[in-house]
Amino acid sequence: MTDHADHPADALETVLAAVPGTLIERLGIEFVEVSAERLVATMPVAGNTQPYGLLHGGASVALAETLGSFGAMLAAGEGRVAVGVDINATHHRAARSGVVTAVATALQTGRTLASYEVVVSDDAGRRVCTARITCLLRDAVPGSSG
Repeated sequence: MTDHADHPADALETVLAAVPGTLIERLGIEFVEVSAERLVATMPVAGNTQPYGLLHGGASVALAETLGSFGAMLAAGEGRVAVGVDINATHHRAARSGVVTAVATALQTGRTLASYEVVVSDDAGRRVCTARITCLLRDAVPGSSG
């Protein structure tokens, strides 16, 4: 079994291999740091706004879920999968331009559950959104992707 915690480059490679053709690519999410304990990614505000020109709350939640889900996947390990079971978010302020940065920190990674807090901040370091995601960790079903 590959231990991604000991090989950050392997963890990043695993995450990047899953990105092409997904919502992650469409939102412009770029990973900066990846491990089971902490993930950091950026996302442009442009292209991810609602009609008033503000960062769409759903885009912030998608960013948070992306980081929490990948963290949980890495925590689960080979032969196991992570399935999101809960996410909640509080939107604190608007972002109108630039790039937002999300930092996901593991709250708990156990045998069956992994929970992450995700803080999304604007270019000035002001908190835009705080989210919490919980994923079920289970054995992969042979012949399926989840």
